[in-house]
Amino acid sequence: MIKKSPRDGNRRLDIPSAERAAGKSRKKPTKPRLTKGDGGGAKPARKKTAVKKPAKKPGHKSLLAKMFTFCVLAVVWGGVAVGGLVAWYALDLPDIDKLSATTRQPSLTLFDRHGETIATYGNLYGRPIQAGEMPAALIQAVMATEDRRFFEHFGIDVIGLTRAMWTNLRRGRVVQGGSTITQQIAKNLFLTPDRTLKRKVQEALLSFWLEHKFTKDELLTIYLNRVYLGAGTYGISSAANRYFGKNVRDLSVYESAMIAGLLKAPSRFAPTRNLDLAKSRTAQVLANMVNAGYLTPEAAKVARGVGVQVKAQNAPAASTRYFIDWVLSQVPDYVGAVDDDLVVTTTLDLSLQKIAETDLVELVDKAGEQVDARQAGLVSMAPGGAVRAMVGGRDYADSQFNRATQARRQPGSSFKMMVYLAGLESGLTPDDILPDAPIEIEGWSPKNYNGKFNGPMKLSQAFIRSINSIAVRVSEKAGRAKVREVARRLGLTTRLPNGPALALGVGEASLIEMTAAYAVLANQGNGVWAYGIEEIRTPEGEILYQRMGSGPGRIIAKGNVARMHEMLAGVIREGTGRSANIGRPIAGKTGTSQDFRDAWFIGYSADLVTGVWFGNDDNTPMARVTGGGLPARLWQEYMLAAHKGLPSRPLPGSFDYRNTATFDAAFSAPEGLAVREEEEIPPPRTSTGFWGEIVGRLGF
Repeated sequence: MIKKSPRDGNRRLDIPSAERAAGKSRKKPTKPRLTKGDGGGAKPARKKTAVKKPAKKPGHKSLLAKMFTFCVLAVVWGGVAVGGLVAWYALDLPDIDKLSATTRQPSLTLFDRHGETIATYGNLYGRPIQAGEMPAALIQAVMATEDRRFFEHFGIDVIGLTRAMWTNLRRGRVVQGGSTITQQIAKNLFLTPDRTLKRKVQEALLSFWLEHKFTKDELLTIYLNRVYLGAGTYGISSAANRYFGKNVRDLSVYESAMIAGLLKAPSRFAPTRNLDLAKSRTAQVLANMVNAGYLTPEAAKVARGVGVQVKAQNAPAASTRYFIDWVLSQVPDYVGAVDDDLVVTTTLDLSLQKIAETDLVELVDKAGEQVDARQAGLVSMAPGGAVRAMVGGRDYADSQFNRATQARRQPGSSFKMMVYLAGLESGLTPDDILPDAPIEIEGWSPKNYNGKFNGPMKLSQAFIRSINSIAVRVSEKAGRAKVREVARRLGLTTRLPNGPALALGVGEASLIEMTAAYAVLANQGNGVWAYGIEEIRTPEGEILYQRMGSGPGRIIAKGNVARMHEMLAGVIREGTGRSANIGRPIAGKTGTSQDFRDAWFIGYSADLVTGVWFGNDDNTPMARVTGGGLPARLWQEYMLAAHKGLPSRPLPGSFDYRNTATFDAAFSAPEGLAVREEEEIPPPRTSTGFWGEIVGRLGF
């Protein structure tokens, strides 16, 4: 049956209830619903077409509530994260309870034997000065430039930090910093300068701790006594002395402003490096003081008019650098690890050092290049071993290798002094006669420099003329083991060969060792250890080391000292060393190694013992340079200048050794120094310094 809906007039199919009950309907029956106008009777509601309604928009209050909730959660969790980060970084804080124990590089000041400053190395720290002792102008200059609200903030200047951030944002680059003096203390004394989040957090934590632990005056004292101020100086006391030669209490307003200006960039604004730039920075500091109300414009103008006199810095002369390197390497051997400032009094004589360098460089440049002798070395010492001059090469800037102490070269005929001394101790005398004739030992035959043989000769004449064949005969008569024992006793520490060529100096030795060996004769037969340090003390005067004693005692009998004096003097008087004559009692010996690779002259007076070496670092031959040539010339020039004004004195221990009636005991070998029959001298020790020398000399 077709009916119309009373509400919308649409037609619909009305399925009888009987059919629905019988299940004949194809669709699942719907639950009828009552509609108005049905007279209270149950009448099925019509099915309406579903219409999709638009979603409701959230209300304004709902959005604000969510935003507020999010912000609260962000703050809470952000606080938790920041707190955790701070706690984590706090666990890694340095030991802040040991403020005074922070490490630093110590300074070493070296003086020559007359008290003249040679050089200063390391950082300079002045005596701590309390804030109350500092000039008011200095403190005002620092505060006006570094931290104007120092006495108001709690370690971090929020106002200053905000201002710096705003200025940097406007400029598009970092032009201002917001660090306080307290933060700088934390960074400089405890932390690294790394620009990391960890360092900034720890810096803030340490700043809070410092402000809690110390008063403002104490913090200012710590800062100004420990801050770096350029030129290796730390603290205002050392800076005042370094730049102006003044006590900090005597600083003028202008000088105070100049020191305060160094805090921004110490090396850049140091007046010893760029005085004009330092003055420009000082003018800015004075302007800051005016802006902060510490100075009137008139007072600032007066301060600028006074100006400043900067103390000149004397850099160590290039000639001393070889000696300085040698000495500094030995300091720890005497006082242990260097943790504090030290003052070292050395044996160097700056006037002799300058003479040595000038003469050596001039001779190498003028004559050495012409004969392929491109390097040279010189060592000069007192008879007791105190080194007065040391030149390790022609140019330290070009090569820091010290040819006086580090190079091991063949000494050639200069080694014959030890050969003949071994012969004397074995019973030979200068008047004994041996043949200058061909000799063959173990398939080897020595030749003389001129290729000729002269027949029978006294040992003294053979030594003066440096005859090779007779030197070998003396070595064989004394025994090679005896020769090596004498060389070791005189201070040579390197391995010496076993063969018969030992007598001609084919082993190796350093210039300083050879010079010290000759010094034993100038020291009247007493052993000599070359040394460069007289005393080590603290800046306050506490003596940490002082040289005592005079060496190992007598190691050559008096009579043999006199004999060697006579033969060595003859070398200069009439032999191969005539070019070294300086017109006063002297003795010495030339030396030339195979193929002219090394040329030596070593000699002594009553006052000085000097050794000279010429050669090339790559061991290439020179153009027939012998010990009687360039080395003897340099030795003469230096010794003439070094002895100027000194009285002429006989060689110590000299006497007429031929009248031996009352000197029988003087010719015997020193007691306890008998010949040691050994096949080979042990290799050199690697020890250096004082104890290394003792080990080497004793032969352990």
